Amino acid sequence: MTRRILSHVGLTIACLIVLLPILWVLRTSLVPERASYSMAIFPEFTLDNYRALFVEKNFGTNYFNSLIVAVMSVVLAMPLAAMTGYAFARFQTGGKFARFATLASQMLPPVALALPVFMLYRITGLTNSLTGLTLAYAAINLPFLTWILMGFFESIPEDLEGAAMTDGATRWGAFWRIVLPVAAPGIMAAAVLGFILSWNEFLFALILGGSKTATVPVALAALQTSNGVQIAQVSAGVSLAILPLLIAVRFIQKYLVQGLSFGSVR
Repeated sequence: MTRRILSHVGLTIACLIVLLPILWVLRTSLVPERASYSMAIFPEFTLDNYRALFVEKNFGTNYFNSLIVAVMSVVLAMPLAAMTGYAFARFQTGGKFARFATLASQMLPPVALALPVFMLYRITGLTNSLTGLTLAYAAINLPFLTWILMGFFESIPEDLEGAAMTDGATRWGAFWRIVLPVAAPGIMAAAVLGFILSWNEFLFALILGGSKTATVPVALAALQTSNGVQIAQVSAGVSLAILPLLIAVRFIQKYLVQGLSFGSVR
């Protein structure tokens, strides 16, 4: 009994450690700037911080830019990642070197790629465009998504594809009709993680974008002015920034849990 009580107490403390900072950010977004550092829970209540973001800071455009870039980069990268991950899992394409190179590409610090990518985009005229950001995010996420999906595909028995091909299906038909439906939870989990990475990316959005294509992280960083950080508006922006992530996880929670545990047991 004592052990059970201690377990519940520990879980409660862990939940509070995670939730209290988020709740305090939400609280700060709903009070005036002058009361943002007050320790009172609700000294005053106002929606002026949200109104200022959308009316004065053009935050709606930044929000739309982030949604478009994050969604389209995942849509563009997922088919390539699925086919590449399947090739690595089933045919050992490129051997161990190709797998290592795919993983090693994620170890490069983003700042090492920033200047070459910027020069390439400047030559091709892709700077300050949502298309350029989408292509950059898709390329950045592709190795990560490939590595995740490779693990999912390795967990699918090859006998399923063999049975389909025995019945007359081609390799592509078996991949399309058998492998992808079975790996759907893993694909959904990878898509959510790819969306989160694109949504939170800051460096390339700052370097490759401009005032018209600024994303949410860039817009939040711009709230640091010569007069200091507008902490109440930053809190309002952060509260809005985590909203799509909560909605995405909520609607596909079942697939996300299944996908993250998909390759753990064979």
